[in-house]
Amino acid sequence: MPTTRDYYEILGVERSADTEEIKRAYRRLAMKHHPDRNPGDTEAETKFKEAAEAYEVLGDPQKRQRYDQFGHEGVRGAGAATHDFSRMDVSDIFSMFQDIFGGGMAGGGGRTRGGVPRGFDLETEVSLTLAEVASGTERDVEFTRMDVCETCAGSGAKPGSKPETCQTCAGHGKVQQAGLGGMFRMVTTCPACRGRGSVVRDKCADCRGGGRVPKARTLSVKIPPGIHEGQAVRIQGEGEPPPAEVSPSGEGVRGSLHVVVRVKEHEFFHRDGDNLVLELPIGFSQATLGAEVEVPSLDGKADLRIPKGTQHGAIFRISGKGLPNLRSGRKGDLIVGVKIEIPRKLSSKQEKLLREFAETEDAKVLPESHGFFDRLKNFLGG
Repeated sequence: MPTTRDYYEILGVERSADTEEIKRAYRRLAMKHHPDRNPGDTEAETKFKEAAEAYEVLGDPQKRQRYDQFGHEGVRGAGAATHDFSRMDVSDIFSMFQDIFGGGMAGGGGRTRGGVPRGFDLETEVSLTLAEVASGTERDVEFTRMDVCETCAGSGAKPGSKPETCQTCAGHGKVQQAGLGGMFRMVTTCPACRGRGSVVRDKCADCRGGGRVPKARTLSVKIPPGIHEGQAVRIQGEGEPPPAEVSPSGEGVRGSLHVVVRVKEHEFFHRDGDNLVLELPIGFSQATLGAEVEVPSLDGKADLRIPKGTQHGAIFRISGKGLPNLRSGRKGDLIVGVKIEIPRKLSSKQEKLLREFAETEDAKVLPESHGFFDRLKNFLGG
């Protein structure tokens, strides 16, 4: 039966998440809980299918709108029914969302368009400072991928034994099932051998019959200057080998590793495309009389001229002090918005001078003494 859990909770995203966030969340969960990575783990397979069900709804704008408005019943009504993923085979689920996993992958990540077995893509993250974005950097990333078990060479069988031909599908990896009312028949992945065509009776102790084992890997990755939050560096061949049911020995094309960039907040700047934006506080005397000030930039200091009569919120642009464009390398600008600060306390000399200035512009200001309150006291006292 379809799940009754909240789809946003399943994918671990906020209700305000955009389509790309939802896609990334589903991809991570699908890779994490795929049965090939968790052989014999029924809980992982359940989570895998729940994630697929959640993505089928939240990844479709119309279904998502109905779900947000009416909940689960809104996407199970007439004309909007979702698949019952709890009854579907894992490879069939992958074939529905093959665009999520890249590389022309079909089925369970099984083959490229040319028919060559292909493995799953992987994803990891690196966190960069704005300075590292500006200059580009090289980072060591650590991740874990499923690799061919060296003990059994991917067969899943204990050394000295061999997999046996699957009796359910007679070694074909596919079975026919009757459709609605017996009017038609459809071919699906064999549930007994999950498409391998063979079953392992005497399992390898290291991989527990899965043919794959997790292996930690460290890789040095070059991050180009100008990269944006959420963009990824793709490294071909650093993903996983083809699934064991497609290619037990791992022959074929490995998937890719996607290194997603996260950019840390900066204490002074925030990013607007290739430009950097800075909010600069100045005094009212600087704004009135004009000034030459130094402002911070990612490569040191920059000079900025504040003209006479500058108003609060005025914008100034310093050319070439932003971030490099990822493709052209051309640098954006440093955009400075000025914020005029009013002093909370004045010295007696400062107040005297300011009152003299106020007299010259005939401005109404509060009295220097507390004479009003003295007069009020006398009035109330009769």
